[in-house]
Amino acid sequence: MHSISSTAAKSLSRDAVGEALLPRTPNLADPDVARLRAALKAYFLSTFDRYESLFDCLSGDAAYYAKPIALRHPLIFYLGHTATFFVNKLLLARLIDKRIDARLESVFAVGVDEMSWDDLDDTHYEWPTVAEVQHYRDRVRALIARLIDHAPMKSPIDWNSPWWAVIMGIEHERIHLETSSVLIRQHALKYVQPSENWPALREEPGTPPANDLVRVPGGMVRVGKAFSSAQYGWDNEYGHHEERVGDFQAGRYLVSNAEFLEFVDAGGYREPAHWQDEGRKWLAYSRAEHPTFWVRDGARWRLRLMTEEVAMPWSWPVEVNYHEAKAFCNWKKAKTGLPVRLPTEDEWYRVYDVAGLADPGEARIEANIHLDHWASSCPVDRFRHGQFYDVVGNVWQWTETPTYPFDGFDTHPYYDDFTTPTFDGRHNLLKGGSWISCGNEAVRASRYAFRRHFFQHAGFRYVVSEDVPVNPSPYYETDKLLSEYAEFHYGAEYFGVPNFSRSLVELARPFLEGRRRDNALDLGCASGRATFELARYFKHATGVDFSARFIEQGVLLAGQGTLRYALADEGELVAYRSSSLAALGLDGVRGKVDFYQGDACNLKPRYTGYDFVLAANLIDRLYSPAKFLDMIHERIVAGGVLMVASPYTWLVEHTPREAWVGGFKKDGESYTTFDGLKAHLGAHFKLLHGPVEVPFVIRETRRKFQHTLSEVTLWERVDDGGGK
Repeated sequence: MHSISSTAAKSLSRDAVGEALLPRTPNLADPDVARLRAALKAYFLSTFDRYESLFDCLSGDAAYYAKPIALRHPLIFYLGHTATFFVNKLLLARLIDKRIDARLESVFAVGVDEMSWDDLDDTHYEWPTVAEVQHYRDRVRALIARLIDHAPMKSPIDWNSPWWAVIMGIEHERIHLETSSVLIRQHALKYVQPSENWPALREEPGTPPANDLVRVPGGMVRVGKAFSSAQYGWDNEYGHHEERVGDFQAGRYLVSNAEFLEFVDAGGYREPAHWQDEGRKWLAYSRAEHPTFWVRDGARWRLRLMTEEVAMPWSWPVEVNYHEAKAFCNWKKAKTGLPVRLPTEDEWYRVYDVAGLADPGEARIEANIHLDHWASSCPVDRFRHGQFYDVVGNVWQWTETPTYPFDGFDTHPYYDDFTTPTFDGRHNLLKGGSWISCGNEAVRASRYAFRRHFFQHAGFRYVVSEDVPVNPSPYYETDKLLSEYAEFHYGAEYFGVPNFSRSLVELARPFLEGRRRDNALDLGCASGRATFELARYFKHATGVDFSARFIEQGVLLAGQGTLRYALADEGELVAYRSSSLAALGLDGVRGKVDFYQGDACNLKPRYTGYDFVLAANLIDRLYSPAKFLDMIHERIVAGGVLMVASPYTWLVEHTPREAWVGGFKKDGESYTTFDGLKAHLGAHFKLLHGPVEVPFVIRETRRKFQHTLSEVTLWERVDDGGGK
């Protein structure tokens, strides 16, 4: 039989299953450091011991090495992994300076997050014995307890504190408390055994309630955690998100096993029309005919719990993956004619707010969460929250929303890939927590996401709404050039050099006074910052660029107000950035801009009648700059202004040598690009201002930057009889 530590071997009292063993997430801003140490130590020990007690549900050593499912490591990995995580993070935070066991810490370092239901891992591992792993955990436990007791500590413990690594390790173990319980639930019955520390609800099953709809009035949703928060959070909780949600209706209860049975009996698993494309592929692969934890017993149904099968509790919430929940909603929509679907994340927050709940991570509320009651679900009509039941707790609730970063998102240096791999449009958010969710998992702000085929202690609540969800983009631009330009246009200022696009528009402003300001054209707009800046002062601004990839960034900002990109730091390491028009004071001009792909040397006739044209860092990238300069007057009204900015970096890969308009010897004398501008523009323009030099900086990597001077001239379109 497997061995467990003496601490974990103790029988946990009923009170210990609840709050006494698993305290809520601590206040990390407690000014009393001694009290903060005590709270942190209790938080650590309760979590570490409770996690070990979970493995009492395994029947013997063989259960540690047989995979519960092919897509995951065996459970011996998860016993060692959470302890190794502590060591790795403490090293990063420099709270310790050496490893405990380098071999084990290599074996247990990285878990599995399969990208598909058929992403099988056949790698052979030489796993250590259970006794070895338990001995390792005992050493980690002692190390962290000593650190908490004696290492220097300052209050508050925040995002920038080295002690954040300790809280991170605790919360990581609480995540695995839940995910490992799901693996145990998926293990063959011969590998599991009941444990007095993990009691399921025992009572005569009641009559399942009939679900009905409750009206939820629309309102503003404002979420996002400040980096100064006294409550621990994972990276995707930070930043800011604000959205107005319209009126909708939501199910009073989570969908019960009884309600879902109607879908099963109606042949829902055999009707492809109810399933989305990804769901149909999963269904074809899995050959599912009913929820995973349902067990057919002749004419009856039973339910697989963590360590046993029981008669089907029809009043408990059904537990399914996203594909099954979505198929049920589509079936319900076809059956009723109502626009039934899963809620968005924002709609879940509206239900939460309307229910008037406190934060379950900070105070105990009546809900089946945080292991306050049982090691199982319970009837869906047990815990009332306003007009709803189980707004939090019992089972997680699938949403329509793929996870995405809030404006102001940043990765934490101790765990920079906690969330970013999920920003792929294929991981959907679950909300509300389950019976075993505790610590950060139980707070209102938590944002956990899983692949849509993934099984968790998760069910769903449906909503009825005419609104079609528009999901925020989760993607980060990773193309190096596009990311550099996104930062150049919308990101940080470096070495005290102001934003180039804004500097150009501000330079032009005095020369726009007293002139008509209806339409502006930003030629070679790239990512579009100057287009938005021009819209501050013109009724409308149009951005045109030869590159459709650049134009997409402007279009995305105009549509959603946020641009996300990954910047090269060093080698394969990247930094994640999020820029918003709101933060730049430009959100109000989104409706005054548009973007098009076009060739500055061959513009379509529609691009005409402009009061201002900006050609920033453009002419030395054109294949025929003379053609552009000789024709641009046709696009500008009499009295309008042309602004040309360029570092005059003539390169034959962009412009044939014979097409340069300056930067060479002519008749034995230096002929500058400014000379060329005067020659080509003189017939239709007069020089209004310049030349002046405006600096700009482009970040290439964390330690490499381009510092460039762009020469700027402003030209007034004269009325030569050809103006419009």
